[in-house]
Amino acid sequence: MSAEPRINDRIRVPEVRLVGPNGEQVGIVSVQDALRLAQESDLDLVEVAPTARPPVAKLMDYGKFKYESAVKARESRKNQSNTIIKEIKLRPKIDPHDYETKKGHVVRFLKGGDKVKVTIMFRGREQSRPELGRRLLARLAQDVQDLGMVESQPKQDGRNMVMVIGPHKRRSEHKAEARAAAGDKARRERSDQA
Repeated sequence: MSAEPRINDRIRVPEVRLVGPNGEQVGIVSVQDALRLAQESDLDLVEVAPTARPPVAKLMDYGKFKYESAVKARESRKNQSNTIIKEIKLRPKIDPHDYETKKGHVVRFLKGGDKVKVTIMFRGREQSRPELGRRLLARLAQDVQDLGMVESQPKQDGRNMVMVIGPHKRRSEHKAEARAAAGDKARRERSDQA
């Protein structure tokens, strides 16, 4: 079965509930009469509700209808924000400077509106001390709590411990904020040059 509606001669029912080109109800008519009306008005007969009894058909320009529905679908896809999950990997015995560097990455990702999957990798005997990983993840969550919140609590997954932190703001809000900041910066630069 194709997802497209049946049009003109493809409609194989004896009668349809006909809707005119301006949305007015014509009533229940035979398919032959509906096709004749469509040809007279130089439009297509399109089955809009095939499951109704009798099926509902409308007189319309099918090419224009397909084009407008494609434009609507494209617009809805453009406004849809994709959730991107960035990953940061740590070790339980991480150096303070390395921790600050990794925390900086997490902050940058959260400011960009992305979720962050924080993975702590255990090796050898470190696996017997999961509390080290929990403490490190709790510290990281505390350090970035103004930008994001913990979406999934730390979970042991084999040799790894995983936690997901999500941003407070949606991605679209971050983009709007970044655009406004860029505009302000450009205005300041122009005023400095003048």
